Amino acid sequence: MILGRIAGTVVATRKDEKLEGRKLLLVKTIDPETRAESGYVVAVDTVGAGAGEIVICVAGSSARMASGLKDQPVDTAIVGIVDTIQLDHSAR
Repeated sequence: MILGRIAGTVVATRKDEKLEGRKLLLVKTIDPETRAESGYVVAVDTVGAGAGEIVICVAGSSARMASGLKDQPVDTAIVGIVDTIQLDHSAR
């Protein structure tokens, strides 16, 4: 699973018909302390995430297992909105 913060939206007027009606969001990957990491991913939103929210994403075959995405051309899906992150610093 991947932690990320919603950084924006992606609009594609022409896309695979299986993606019609799907909300595409730009996700900036973050570490557990919510510091930005390098890179962005475009993810299909399955939970109604919004701008600035921290989300949980899955990628690869796991993304196609998310609700309503079976047999769809999806590599990354947003499957959760994070309420809190509790990091045990002694576990390092």
